[in-house]
Amino acid sequence: MSLVVTDTLADERVEFTADGDVTLYVCGLTVSDDPHLGHARLWFHADVLHRWLEHVGYDVRHVENVTDVNEKITARIGERDEWAEERDVAESFTATTFDAMRGLNLLRAEVYPRVTEHVPEIRDLVATLVEKGYAYESNGSVYFDVTSFDDYGKLSNQDVAELEAQGEPDERSEKRNPSDFALWKADGVSEAAAREHAKHDHGTETPSGETWESPWGEGRPGWHVECSAMSTTHLGDTLDIHMGGRDLVFPHHENEIAQSEAATGETFARHWLHVGLLAMEGEKMSSSIGNFWTVPDALEELGVNAIRTFYAGAAYRSEQALTEETIAEAEERWERLSRTYDRAVAALDSTAARAKAEDEELREAVETARDDFATAMNDDLNLREATAALLDLTDAVNRHVDAVEDGAGDDAGAGDEADDETAYDYRALREAVEAFDDLAGGVLGLQFESTTDGDVDLAGELVELVLDVREAEREAGNYERADELRDALRDVGVEIEDGPDGATYRFE
Repeated sequence: MSLVVTDTLADERVEFTADGDVTLYVCGLTVSDDPHLGHARLWFHADVLHRWLEHVGYDVRHVENVTDVNEKITARIGERDEWAEERDVAESFTATTFDAMRGLNLLRAEVYPRVTEHVPEIRDLVATLVEKGYAYESNGSVYFDVTSFDDYGKLSNQDVAELEAQGEPDERSEKRNPSDFALWKADGVSEAAAREHAKHDHGTETPSGETWESPWGEGRPGWHVECSAMSTTHLGDTLDIHMGGRDLVFPHHENEIAQSEAATGETFARHWLHVGLLAMEGEKMSSSIGNFWTVPDALEELGVNAIRTFYAGAAYRSEQALTEETIAEAEERWERLSRTYDRAVAALDSTAARAKAEDEELREAVETARDDFATAMNDDLNLREATAALLDLTDAVNRHVDAVEDGAGDDAGAGDEADDETAYDYRALREAVEAFDDLAGGVLGLQFESTTDGDVDLAGELVELVLDVREAEREAGNYERADELRDALRDVGVEIEDGPDGATYRFE
């Protein structure tokens, strides 16, 4: 089965095809604040798409931009002593963005182009549009004439005649049509930046953002033209996939299509994939609203695996709610996968794993899991069903391990005749572990940590020592001290479970 995706431009599910390398462009972050889980949802789904395409044999050229020229950035000048200029603010938040990406275990893009390093390409693109009659200069600014492009509105299904005005009020007297949009803005930042800056008590005057020389005078790039210039510079005139948040369909992506196709005469993107918004407390997660959870804080509290499993719980094209219930479900799913992976690795590496032992049910379960996972992924990246296929495999692995452990207990002392019945199927367990590594690890980006590594073995010995001390405290009636030791272990990632046969532990 080939990959089928929901294409916003086609307004239906279509089969994805590509000749040679897949070119993937992702609309990146405007670096005016710390990244939050709403931003990371797009990153995650773009990452999984990248991983799946590589898994099925494509070479992927993935580019994601950094918007480091924006009124929201200039609004924060002076908020910290070291933020004296627009680039200072942008550089600070670019660093936290890259840290968050690494913390979320995202594959690296081929490049992360920044607006400030692509101003020459932006100026050239604007000049081409002026020369071809799609854009015009007015008072040192340049605007795209939406009536000059016959297909304007095809992505968002809007009629040019019914469009509302785009841009700030101070632009409208300069434009031929209210819905024309800026490609180049004269002078410094707009009135919008001054208003945004006024919201912050920095004790500074309204800042002037960075400007560059151009054929139309000193100015700054418009927002929409930046992505067209950066994407075509690194990936060519036609992209295989353009991906971004659903809130960017209009005007940003609509304007990208118009200016790019008007300039080149080529299809700008063959497929448009849009990721739904993340809701928190019933509203879109947003820095401006204030209802957000930063990626660093979420990583510290939940860990990368719970976050990625959470994102895998909903289709990329739909909205997703961040609640206590959805987080708890994600944590439970990750725990099942992690715990089973550790059991499988331990059984596989034990002396009870034998070459001639056979468990047909487990072997079939591995094959079924791979088939079901692929079917789900090719069905518009159905990550919830793909995860369910892996969870079905955990059930089969646990049945096999439980059966061997129970048989070993029942047949203790029975001699060689019991070996075949109490041995692990080495081949089946190896195939199961490889399936977890390939699919949960390689495609979903989850990070398993085998407890058989030397460092973890040493850590296990230390945990056992603490548990011995804890048990001694319990026997002495010092329950409060015993609880403190349990909590201390939990704080460093060791989960303790008390049972009738004593305490057991596992690494988070």
